[in-house]
Amino acid sequence: MAIGVLFDGGRAPAAEEETPPNVVVIFADDLGYGDLSCYGATKLKTPNIDRLAAEGRRFTDAHSASAVCTPSRYALITGRYPFRKGLSRPVFLRTGLVIDKEQTSIADVMKNAGYSTACIGKWHLGFGEKTPDWNGALKPGPLEMGFDYYYGVPVVNSHPPFVYVENHHVVGLVPEDPFVYGKTAKTQVIEEKMIRDIGGADAAHALYDDYAVGTRLAEKSVEWIKKNKDDPFFLFLSTTNIHHPFTPAKRFQGTSECGLYGDFVHELDWMVGEVMATLEKNGLAENTLVIFTSDNGGMINITGQKAITQGHKLNGELLGFKFDGWEGGHRVPFIAHWSGKIKAGSESKQLICNVDLLATMAALTGQELKADEGPDSFNVLPALTSDPEEPIRDHLVLGASKESHLVFRDGDWVLITGKGGGGFNSSKVGSHTFGGAAALKFAGQTNSDIVDGKIKPDAPAAQLYDLSSDPSQATNVIDIYPDQAESMRARLNQVKTSPGSRPGNRR
Repeated sequence: MAIGVLFDGGRAPAAEEETPPNVVVIFADDLGYGDLSCYGATKLKTPNIDRLAAEGRRFTDAHSASAVCTPSRYALITGRYPFRKGLSRPVFLRTGLVIDKEQTSIADVMKNAGYSTACIGKWHLGFGEKTPDWNGALKPGPLEMGFDYYYGVPVVNSHPPFVYVENHHVVGLVPEDPFVYGKTAKTQVIEEKMIRDIGGADAAHALYDDYAVGTRLAEKSVEWIKKNKDDPFFLFLSTTNIHHPFTPAKRFQGTSECGLYGDFVHELDWMVGEVMATLEKNGLAENTLVIFTSDNGGMINITGQKAITQGHKLNGELLGFKFDGWEGGHRVPFIAHWSGKIKAGSESKQLICNVDLLATMAALTGQELKADEGPDSFNVLPALTSDPEEPIRDHLVLGASKESHLVFRDGDWVLITGKGGGGFNSSKVGSHTFGGAAALKFAGQTNSDIVDGKIKPDAPAAQLYDLSSDPSQATNVIDIYPDQAESMRARLNQVKTSPGSRPGNRR
């Protein structure tokens, strides 16, 4: 079928038969705004990702729709704000698919345009109607959401089940040795050739080695690209790097100046290099749009805490961390690379979000979305391929771990509807749930509502910041500009009660 691919910021090409571009979206896990050398990191090096930026466009005001993994992925796949689904926390092994099967997904958009589609890596959106059947068919799942192929980690690599899933089934499982909830299978790592002699749940677990996940996902991505190189394809590579536990392959260990945290970033950079080298070797690099971004900001877990003590700034100069409504929770790296279509070495300050990828893919492939398809997704293709004088987005809604902490962006103004970050708040250094005010003190960050690692008793009930003068959110000015805050709160309520926020979808 002929595909009306859009170039030059959204104008259709003269020749309808022009070969449509392949699309690769690389979605890193917990990679912060300051975790790449092209975004200012000095304790680690990311030459492959830096090359993407040098040959493409680096965005400085890009966001994940949530500071939490599952809702962020929901936004990217569906083009809907997570709060519309009541999503603010991650899901785990007993949760069914959190996406309505009837919703149009980003993979559906690409399939409608004749693309082969694959999701490789972390899914973390649930399987099954109500709960996954780990001993049977894991459906609905990625395949029911428009992907032709799925291979990866079903939940999150720090929680069971520690297995791979391919399409609808756990890899290596045999019926004679089923999974039993609450029972721990053997976890010894063995050669794949020995799996046939063990079988079952033990076999499925044995195939999974934390230190080999990055290598496995890179290999599967390379394999799939080669297999589908003759037709337009859409690859969603959702890495487990750099989510804890920090388990880079041995060859990356000790290669950075900030411990396993930086070593894991180095492995991620290698994965990007493997994908790009495959595109180049197969003559695909010139006609492939590659987008690299992260599901949320960097997390101040135990390994992250060690990296900070070694001089690494996970989220650069941004306030807060993963789970927080502050900028460090959701402002993320975003790089777009497309030879001849995106200006090399360019930078954009446009406000964009991962929820925008669905509408952007529709525009790229010349499709008109219905009002209920990706209703919160804006077409940001012009921001990728040209330099619009006006902002593409006039507002943005973002989520934190706590539902009480919605973030509303209006130009340079940011309203947060609660005290503190809205994420983890343990004050114990070394705790996995370390965060909030204590984490700011640990990281040497300051905020006017916080003193000595604690929220002031008389701190305002909400927060307002002007990022044009205060990008690090050091001063809450809600008491100085109450009218601005009220105006933004009213607009936020309008978005919450509307069926969608894309122009044309608002009531």
